[in-house]
Amino acid sequence: MPAGAPAAARRTTVGLIAVAGVFVLLLAPAIWNGYPLLQYDTGGYLARWYEGYLVPSRSTVYGLYLHFGERWYFWINLAFQSAVTLWVLYLTLRVLGLADRLRLAAIAAILALTTALPWLASMLITDIFAGLAVLTLFLLAAHGDRLSTAEKFALFAFTAFAAATHSATFGVLVGLCVAGWVLSPWLRPRLAWRGLAQGSLSVAVSAVLLVAANYALSGEVAWTPGGPGVTFGRMMQDGIVARYLHDHCDTVKLKLCPYRDQLPATADEFLWSNDSIFNKLGRFEGMDEEMEFIAAKSLAAYPLWQIEAALVATATQLRMVATGEGTSGWIPHTYGIIESYLPAQTAAMRAAHQQHWDINFTPINWVHVPVAQASMLLLLVLLGRALWRRRLDDLDLLAATVALALLGNAFLCGVISGPHDRYGARMAWIAVFVVLIAAERYRLGKRQPLRDVAPEN
Repeated sequence: MPAGAPAAARRTTVGLIAVAGVFVLLLAPAIWNGYPLLQYDTGGYLARWYEGYLVPSRSTVYGLYLHFGERWYFWINLAFQSAVTLWVLYLTLRVLGLADRLRLAAIAAILALTTALPWLASMLITDIFAGLAVLTLFLLAAHGDRLSTAEKFALFAFTAFAAATHSATFGVLVGLCVAGWVLSPWLRPRLAWRGLAQGSLSVAVSAVLLVAANYALSGEVAWTPGGPGVTFGRMMQDGIVARYLHDHCDTVKLKLCPYRDQLPATADEFLWSNDSIFNKLGRFEGMDEEMEFIAAKSLAAYPLWQIEAALVATATQLRMVATGEGTSGWIPHTYGIIESYLPAQTAAMRAAHQQHWDINFTPINWVHVPVAQASMLLLLVLLGRALWRRRLDDLDLLAATVALALLGNAFLCGVISGPHDRYGARMAWIAVFVVLIAAERYRLGKRQPLRDVAPEN
């Protein structure tokens, strides 16, 4: 036996134990809670299997994913989320020449202690897949030559699934693919056309997957509805809808005209409050056409205002990264869905800490918010350094990908839905991940080309 074999075996054993420990750490919020964490929107996804019709902004693909885990009280879903997170982190570290289980465990533990990551992994909502999909698309597009066939197949399938779970995730990935094709002549050989084609195809498959799931559950060949209504809500929040109604109700007959002086201050209050004007006028079924009409006409009527509002919404969304939005004890719709369709789980759900208002995100965000915001700024430092050197290495390419994803996410979510902390928190942790990689590269003096570093066996 080689002299170093016992030491190597011990390191392997310690590494596996450490990774197993972080696997549990990522699920610590749910384990402490006694039941998977729920979010305000969780019930809308759960109900898709049972109700058989489409509702705005609730992916049937994610609804099916939740349905498959029901008999295990969704713990199998959380186990998958924790495992796939560690797998994606490991592959990213490996292609960047940092493959080591102890290093993976250390970086994942730091992420668990300083970012929203464990809360996302412990929650029944699509958000965990948003950041992971950016990393898997990056791996497919930029590092296919460093992956086995099985790994590429798994990454392809996961990226397609993740993109189909939420329209904003799909939009971010489409934007990254478009940017990749536009910039590919200047980024070769680091961004080969074959890798871009594989990544782009995975996103295209996600669209087919979503439409197929919608048809299977509802009988409709359609995309997930809700875009115009959600955009209308953001315009209403910015004051644009009220202005349009005041300017045009004398010439255009609209259901909202009698209420033009009673519109609420926020889109959430308009769309989701129990006693809102929106409910009185028939919700999405009764208002879809009118909201789409007003949104489209407002774009043409006030173009400069719309541009200004979009820029403000994007900038606001970039700084909104606090953990826990929509995860309080007040989520009545989700409670009702579980009680109606999964009555056997009602007792466990009602006994959880979350349902007793025992979660306080304020002290948590004393750490999470500054760490996320500082990491996003440090991404710009990494990119500025690359521009100064006029050389883009593999870590710089990852930093650029994540920065573009964060900007795209802020634009899509801020402009379409309006700024929310939830939309920022689900993506900001990948900025922290990139900064941790950069710090480790600096510590080890490994700012060198990828092909000079051999991966772990």
